[in-house]
Amino acid sequence: MTKTAIITGGTVGIGYELSKLIAADGYDLILVARNEKTLKKVKKEIESSNKVKVDILSLDLADPKSPKKIFDFAKKTKAVVEVLVNNAGFGTNGKFDRMDLKEELQMIQVNVASLVELTHLFLQGMVERKNGKILNVASIAGFQPGPNMANYYATKAYVLSFTEAVYEDVKKDGVTVTALCPGPTKTEFFERAEITKSKLLDNPMAPIMEAKEVAEIGYDALKKGKSVVIAGALNKILAQSVRVTPRFITRKITKFFNQNG
Repeated sequence: MTKTAIITGGTVGIGYELSKLIAADGYDLILVARNEKTLKKVKKEIESSNKVKVDILSLDLADPKSPKKIFDFAKKTKAVVEVLVNNAGFGTNGKFDRMDLKEELQMIQVNVASLVELTHLFLQGMVERKNGKILNVASIAGFQPGPNMANYYATKAYVLSFTEAVYEDVKKDGVTVTALCPGPTKTEFFERAEITKSKLLDNPMAPIMEAKEVAEIGYDALKKGKSVVIAGALNKILAQSVRVTPRFITRKITKFFNQNG
């Protein structure tokens, strides 16, 4: 049976670059994203460049029913899912009391709840086969609180903590779970979060990385079975410095860089 990888948010940014890398290693793909037109375009591109099959699912992970639909599709097509990439996610910017509550709750559903459910659904089969790898895309935001992006930073802290714990749970079962923690990356994230004027985009301490570079770092860590990987040397320094910096200082610095304008 052909080995299969599922990638959520697999048509743009880091997810798109991961899709190409994983397909190049001979995995059939199940790509999940909201935009069906883009899904079809990426499917055609990858299938024309690799001897693999690409199935596409146009789903919104803000819908609580979506994770089970993905699992049921994989089961129906008898796909042996050896790799799961939980990449879908989004952020918002602004003081939390002024944010749209519905959108904030949708963020928790996409960034956390759907990730947890997909991990649980596919992890069981991996443990039974004693073979499988999961990559959860977190962020260096997960190492600190984030005023002006409070909910987003909190979701990434959850993903980081959750991933490290599950890694320890299953490491003796032939399965690895890896958290990829990028810093600012050239993707559609900032446009969707409406923070195109954020100081994060002009921060010499953490220069913006290309999505391809981040994906290569994440995929290498996935193959090596690492628990956590931070993309970029300066991002590693920043993430570690947070551990020794007083929290009130960390909050003020993060608030400054998260200002939009």
